[in-house]
Amino acid sequence: MRAAILVGTLLLAGCASPPATPPTVVTLGDSVPAGTACGCDPFPVLYAEQQHATSMNLAVPGATSADVLAGLPAARGTLTPASLVLLMVGANDLAAAFGNGTSYATAAATVRDNVTRTITAIEAAHPVPVVVLGYWSVVRDGRAGRAAYGSAGLRAAAAATAAANTALRAAAQDTGARYLDTTTAFHGPDGRADPTGLLAPDGDHPDARGHAAIAALLPPLARP
Repeated sequence: MRAAILVGTLLLAGCASPPATPPTVVTLGDSVPAGTACGCDPFPVLYAEQQHATSMNLAVPGATSADVLAGLPAARGTLTPASLVLLMVGANDLAAAFGNGTSYATAAATVRDNVTRTITAIEAAHPVPVVVLGYWSVVRDGRAGRAAYGSAGLRAAAAATAAANTALRAAAQDTGARYLDTTTAFHGPDGRADPTGLLAPDGDHPDARGHAAIAALLPPLARP
């Protein structure tokens, strides 16, 4: 009898289901999700760790919305198993307009079109939730921004940032993606807080605390 029980136990053990594959979070975007100037784990990695998921961070410093769209064919194999896609791009499009004195509206329209096409292509290849993240600033902010631009320049930077975020929000709405505002994390609920303590010395990228603040905004990862 004991032998029969032992054999049955071994057979059941042999039929046990293999461990579940952890979900995968894929990130597309620019230097912010890439973690430039931080020397820390950027928010996509922090978020994936919090959600017991695997992070595949394809963000590239300097990327524009057109660059991310053009890079989709090469990313297809990584996107296929994704449980969630994080998309944060558009700052460099508007930063160029800010630096050149060209139209924010034109740059924002380009961002909206490229991001809409990016999300549409992602969802056509592999239906997956997409979260589009906005920016607290598309250029330097905090103490570094004040030193670089002065009061008038900061007002122009705020206008460029608003144009980028409006475009990103519209692209998310156009495609059924989720838009996530990061402004409150850096500027507080009234929009007046100094974000210097959440920024790297360049004033253009988050430090470790800033990345943690962004990660904390992201919604829990849906499980099957």
